[in-house]
Amino acid sequence: MFGMDSSIFILFIACILCAVIFEFINGFHDTANAVATVIYTRTLKPRIAVLWSGLWNFLGVYLGGITVAMTIMHLLPLDVLIEQSMSLSISLILTLLITAIIWNIGTWYFGLPCSSSHTLIGSIFGASLALAYVTNTGVANLPWKKLEEAGLSLLVSPLFGFFMAMVVMFLFGVFVKKKRFFAQVNKDKKPPFLVRLTLILTCTSVSFAHGSNDGQKGVGLMMIILICFLPTKFAIDPDKNPASMGGNIDHIAWVYNKVDYSAIPASDTALVNKSKHSIVRLKEISTILSNPEENTHKYNFEIRKNILILESASKAIIDSESTDSRASEELNKNIKQLKSYTEFVPWWVILIVSVSLGLGTMIGWKRIVVTIGEKIGKKHLSYAQGASAEIVAASTIAASTMLGLPVSTTHVLSSGIAGSMAYRGGIKNIQMDTVKSILLAWALTIPVAVIVSGGLFMLINWILH
Repeated sequence: MFGMDSSIFILFIACILCAVIFEFINGFHDTANAVATVIYTRTLKPRIAVLWSGLWNFLGVYLGGITVAMTIMHLLPLDVLIEQSMSLSISLILTLLITAIIWNIGTWYFGLPCSSSHTLIGSIFGASLALAYVTNTGVANLPWKKLEEAGLSLLVSPLFGFFMAMVVMFLFGVFVKKKRFFAQVNKDKKPPFLVRLTLILTCTSVSFAHGSNDGQKGVGLMMIILICFLPTKFAIDPDKNPASMGGNIDHIAWVYNKVDYSAIPASDTALVNKSKHSIVRLKEISTILSNPEENTHKYNFEIRKNILILESASKAIIDSESTDSRASEELNKNIKQLKSYTEFVPWWVILIVSVSLGLGTMIGWKRIVVTIGEKIGKKHLSYAQGASAEIVAASTIAASTMLGLPVSTTHVLSSGIAGSMAYRGGIKNIQMDTVKSILLAWALTIPVAVIVSGGLFMLINWILH
């Protein structure tokens, strides 16, 4: 199957199943973020709420684009990985998936809102460090800039959620005159119609946003597996003809002739020089592939690698202002067209992840709903507090998705709940024991994931050898 021997094919299927399980767990681990308020306020019955949330998580993955998926893919040094043995690829993929699954199940079991995103980033980083050690390639090959961007978005989002929830609560106080909206939830009565409608809309928004961001992480993992196991088939979009990229390469070469290389920082010089070789090689490949009898697949990963080098170098050239505006615009346009060869996802991958996340959303919600509804604040959740936290969560996640940044739905929403509680009564209105437990889980997630994934990588690689 796919030209693999039976043992490799079994491991390939195992990796795909682990990615599906991760996304399924992500669904029930994070589902409380979307359904907590509608269930806790009796706006919707639990079964209807989770089915509704599952549907919108599914649609979020399916319609949410692939920008976050591409960010996740760029966190791994795929070029280093594929140039090594297949056992290293398998070890790394299984390591980061198993680590993320174990931590997510553990924190869910104890009812702690914890970030699947933090877990995944920590697992990727730990496994990548172990890979660098085993292959003696050094840590310089790790995508530090991408890791920094992803880490920063994960750290900033909880603070943003906390303070923005306070702002939304203030706006509610100014514009909403119904006192019932600010009252604690009465579990014996359903909320008024407009309150119910507001909470259903916020639940829907968070569910869709969660799918469009967290679901894409599963899409990225699936693509990493496909590229590592089947680089000739999935390194570039199979629906595109790489022979047609010659024109783009010519335009990029024209821009390079106009670059003032003395204006480029010394730290970027090696990358820019490397990209010059990529231009030459891509032009050679496009010429070779103009022959219809040539086997195109064997060049796919080399094409992908050189396009990624050009993409990185183009950012360095434009940031250094070493070209005029017209040349920079030309470079951007042609790099964007080349990226269409590497930034793709087969429809069936999105469908598998969508179904996995949607089904996972339909179970496991109860443990964390109680934490969010009753254990973060000293008073039980009010309608306004639930709505404000979900509005902030949905808007933050949607903005992060548009920017291609992975963000923690769990952190944003639980921070929003804490911010809405603090708005009414200050820090004294927050149950600090619960918050300390959540903060401890947050603080431990990345370092634990790094250590566990690093050790697990060494173990799995030793077994496979």
